[in-house]
Amino acid sequence: MSYEQLGRVLVVVPTYNEIQNLPIVTQGIRAQAPTVDILIADDGSPDGTGALADTFAATDSHIRVLHRTQKAGLGAAYLAAFEWARAEGYDVVVEMDADGSHRPVDLPLLLNALVDADVVLGSRWVKGGRVVNWPKSREALSRGGNLYTKLWLGMPVGDATGGFRAYRMTALAEMDLTSVQSQGYCFQVDMAWRAVRSGLRVREVPITFVERELGESKMDGAIVQEALKRVTAWGWTKRTQDLKDVVSRQTK
Repeated sequence: MSYEQLGRVLVVVPTYNEIQNLPIVTQGIRAQAPTVDILIADDGSPDGTGALADTFAATDSHIRVLHRTQKAGLGAAYLAAFEWARAEGYDVVVEMDADGSHRPVDLPLLLNALVDADVVLGSRWVKGGRVVNWPKSREALSRGGNLYTKLWLGMPVGDATGGFRAYRMTALAEMDLTSVQSQGYCFQVDMAWRAVRSGLRVREVPITFVERELGESKMDGAIVQEALKRVTAWGWTKRTQDLKDVVSRQTK
């Protein structure tokens, strides 16, 4: 069974000042998966990314644009796109960065893996996954953060912070997205954690992550701090509940 049998597939590409990278990523997606649709979710980019997206949509029926009035963060952009996809009747939604770090050639791998899963995570830190052009410090930060997340939450996921992933819409419906407030990498951890807690079938497939060559990274210290604080809080909540469950079983 190939991914064409999954139904209607939408690749969501959030953008903010990605005018240089947008033609590359859209052309790559169209070449690797010609039957899927693309939603460019632009947060009011002052560099003209949104206007360029409109020109693409005017000539390609597989490309749509969701204009947002301000930069409100990655999590808010994806949640708005998920709701748009639900309203438009899509069966599968894919998260994919606009900066070139997620290779379009890996897109069919994720979609094919979704045939017998509910959520598929493109992973840098499972066997076969790798990163290109990252400094050792950045790799250590990502590996360490994912290890902390895995151990502290007890989550069987090697790369919870990665942003290249695919969801069945039925899976998103089970994950209570109304309570999501996370942004940045923490949004990705939050979504993976919700999928695991919901009992969904979560798979990881190896991908090659390539550091951006054009434009500026949106990564900053505030994103890392948010992830650390929220993961720590979720871990304490989980451990407290686990302890309560043990005590409750012993007193019955």
